[in-house]
Amino acid sequence: MNLLIDTHAFLWFITGDKQLPNHIVNTIQDFSNRCYISIASIWEIAIKLSLEKLEIKGGFKTIENFLSDNDFAILPIDLSDIKVLLSLEKFHKDPFDRIIISQAISSNLTVITKDIHFKSYPIDTIW
Repeated sequence: MNLLIDTHAFLWFITGDKQLPNHIVNTIQDFSNRCYISIASIWEIAIKLSLEKLEIKGGFKTIENFLSDNDFAILPIDLSDIKVLLSLEKFHKDPFDRIIISQAISSNLTVITKDIHFKSYPIDTIW
């Protein structure tokens, strides 16, 4: 399965936060699944770190190290994602989540998220 990990799930996964259920951890760790993290999530994390709205032990270097040491692919934003974004209903207002939803639609990815608003869109979600 091709999985797009939402920002909060990614952060909880790399920090070992117990808010992430064991079945989600197991799904992410299952080598038969391909895990993606949107560049929008990386951007969102960097913004929150710089505004001091997020604290991660080791700072942004923790994100960099995790991505270089693990088999997560960074999913870029391309023109097809933007085209999907323009046609999305306004169920979800957060711009980072809206582009993640668009990427899931255009790349046919299953999203791991706790955010119930994602279920309003034509994508598969796990949680």
